[in-house]
Amino acid sequence: METKFGFKLLTVSEFETWIKDQNIARTILFIQEHHTFLPNYKHFNGGNHFDLQKGMKNHHVHTNGWSDIGQHFTIFPDGKIMTGRGLERSPACIFGNNRDAVCIENLGFFDHVEDQMTNAQKESIVKITALLCKRFNIPVTTDRIVYHHWFDLSTGARTNGSGVTKSCPGTNFFDGNTIEACKQHFLPLVANAAGQAISGSMASSLQKYGYVTTNRLNIRNGASSAFNRIGQTELGAILRIYEEKNNWYRISQNKEEWVYSNFVKDVKRATVNANILNVRSGPSTQFNVVGSALKNQEVFVYKEENNWSQISMDEQWVSNTFLDFVS
Repeated sequence: METKFGFKLLTVSEFETWIKDQNIARTILFIQEHHTFLPNYKHFNGGNHFDLQKGMKNHHVHTNGWSDIGQHFTIFPDGKIMTGRGLERSPACIFGNNRDAVCIENLGFFDHVEDQMTNAQKESIVKITALLCKRFNIPVTTDRIVYHHWFDLSTGARTNGSGVTKSCPGTNFFDGNTIEACKQHFLPLVANAAGQAISGSMASSLQKYGYVTTNRLNIRNGASSAFNRIGQTELGAILRIYEEKNNWYRISQNKEEWVYSNFVKDVKRATVNANILNVRSGPSTQFNVVGSALKNQEVFVYKEENNWSQISMDEQWVSNTFLDFVS
């Protein structure tokens, strides 16, 4: 493992050990697959991983105006993996769909007649995706492992490739960027690498979910401010809550990770049961449509009003008629 510019460069085996050791408060439900387009294979010389990653961060911060590099991980043509944005932070990768996601940028331009993905990179993409599925209990389905191509660039609505979209992660990414290509050529490889069925169901000891209401919330190794701070989570992050003690919440099933409950507000988890569900700017059909959600998409409900649910910290509402609440 090498470290430079605040990034870590790992082999697949090193990543497998590293991801198991990470303490992560944020609830993660989705994995995003992308290609970088620029830089691509022409820019990779086999030893400039850190320089390329630093260049992407500079572009994201100074040109795009983001607070950090957009992705959590970059996978290079030689199969090595580099860390990026911290896992406690949502990525900046798919407009309107970043909360609860991990973003993988695969270095290259994978449209037809462009870069031909190396076997080392293919194997690494499959293995890293499988390890993330196992670590965060993410089912190997197109509801949870998603391509940027499936989302409208302007609205963030999931269109499965129609409308105004990018080709990302490439028209030749594992033989295609369509839903059907993903099901036929990518997901079976991930499922085989995972080596087990992944249900996506949460542990029976889970009591409820909550979201962070302050800009930064300290995570401590015990249920009081006298304990050491071991991390932080950010505004809007969805937390799993396993235990409550003296106005503190334990947010890990197996570890001593606690946050002060005064800065966490309850949310409900639900799945969409309509084929396409309009998302509106207020709690009735009188408000404008600002997006859409597809069947089986998971959402968290911040507030309910007149049989409508607010599914974001901003004004995004859906009818409860088309939600199945998860107990």
